[in-house]
Amino acid sequence: MLEPRGELVLRTLAMPADTNPNGDIFGGWLLSQMDIAGGIAAKQRSHSRISTVAIESMSFHHPVNVGDVVCCYAEIMHVGTTSMRIKLEVWITIMPFNQQRIKVTEGIFTYVAIDEQGRPQPVDRDE
Repeated sequence: MLEPRGELVLRTLAMPADTNPNGDIFGGWLLSQMDIAGGIAAKQRSHSRISTVAIESMSFHHPVNVGDVVCCYAEIMHVGTTSMRIKLEVWITIMPFNQQRIKVTEGIFTYVAIDEQGRPQPVDRDE
């Protein structure tokens, strides 16, 4: 069985308000959760404000239903002078009481460390 890669940075519950007209969890909501998780990882790594600058790829593998526990994992792939490329994976645990994990989506996000004026600032690459 495949295991999530990276650090668990966000876990939440898929709720009815997060559904599309078909009753499935809206892809945009999942994308938002991934961006939040990536932002947490980037902020922890850079010790500064960050800004999302790109989503290089995004693949949806499996639908998410109301009641599924959504877990976002982040793995820092590359740290540049001011930017960080982070691979994000979203896995679900189907509830109730089913501990089977399923990877539902993944993507690569790029974040830039910024100062208080919103200008790019260096990230410590030695950390």
